[in-house]
Amino acid sequence: MDFKNVAATPNNPKWENMISRKVPLYSRGNDIRSDFERDYTRIIHSTAYRRLKHKTQVFFSPENDHICTRIEHVNHVDSISYTIANNLGLNTELTKAIAVGHDLGHSPFGHQGEKVLSDICKKYLGTTFWHERNGLDFVDKIELLEDDQKNKKNLDLTYAVRDGIISHCGEVDENAIKPREEFINLDEYTTPNQFAPYTWEACVVKVVDKISYVGRDIEDAITLGILDKHLDKLYELLQFTVPDKRINNTFIINSLVYDVCNNSSPEKGLCFSDEAVDFMNKIKAFNYKNIYFSDRLKPSTRYFELVITEIFETLAKFYKGKDTLTELSNFKKYYPTLIDSFEDWLCTYFNIGNKENLKNDTIFDIENQKDYYKGLIYYISGMTDNFAIDIYNEIIGF
Repeated sequence: MDFKNVAATPNNPKWENMISRKVPLYSRGNDIRSDFERDYTRIIHSTAYRRLKHKTQVFFSPENDHICTRIEHVNHVDSISYTIANNLGLNTELTKAIAVGHDLGHSPFGHQGEKVLSDICKKYLGTTFWHERNGLDFVDKIELLEDDQKNKKNLDLTYAVRDGIISHCGEVDENAIKPREEFINLDEYTTPNQFAPYTWEACVVKVVDKISYVGRDIEDAITLGILDKHLDKLYELLQFTVPDKRINNTFIINSLVYDVCNNSSPEKGLCFSDEAVDFMNKIKAFNYKNIYFSDRLKPSTRYFELVITEIFETLAKFYKGKDTLTELSNFKKYYPTLIDSFEDWLCTYFNIGNKENLKNDTIFDIENQKDYYKGLIYYISGMTDNFAIDIYNEIIGF
């Protein structure tokens, strides 16, 4: 419990910054939840959170119920973060909120989909797409929940949770992780892993994001037969966590959780032993070589690029400034599902159509073509794998 004095509590000098919101939440007068508990429930009631169950983690395998999806990964991060935070004396309400929200900005088709959207952004906007920034934009600008007056408002999360979302990525290496002191404007983030998180709790989620996937990806790869030729090498690598020929994610997680709890302190930071760091580096190198860059994944990677690119370019050609809705309606008989869905999106976030009971403002100008492209990126990034495929099939169908 060495971290109690630096936890996210009212005794922390950063506390008022941690619980600050860009827009205050409405009050019912009888709410018994803390600020971070409200964030947690606002996230799990959002549609972006619900869609995670139909988004790829690593393997696109909709026919196999036992392959990890994005929402399962999020739940693993939630569970492991709670264990570590609870053991160290940190604020578990904050880690839970960050954990369930950390991947809200993930594209369909996992990191391969993220790369495709980034390539599109470079071509049309001169920027890059990264899911941490997209996640912060989703909770700040895109996701809507009804308030007590039935008006739809953004999630308006606390600074500490928003910071945890945009700060969660980046590899964990020999250098210990400590939170930054500066209370920065999170819009200053221009690249992934640019700043350290603001809280120790966000540092926990950052570490756990790595702990949660190394073993589970191995289990899934074995289930799919991808590692049949590499099991002997894998047994050798796993001696750090499992002393015999068992490949069990719970043993891997437990060993790493125990190690980080046993080696961390506010003075040193969150850190692993040298042996654990060596294990993590070797197992990640093994995964990249034999799983993520496997020939078995290359056909699906090419397919994901085709699907996302075709959806973007189909909608991009319909842009006609303030007459875009009219142009879209001309093609509804060919693409009914796509056009209906995208028209709703435009009317919600652009200065076009009926805004009653939606938001106090809009975030895109329909007469600005780059705004239209940005809106397209947000729209596609929120899709589930299957919805994107259904839309692609509608586009190519006759």
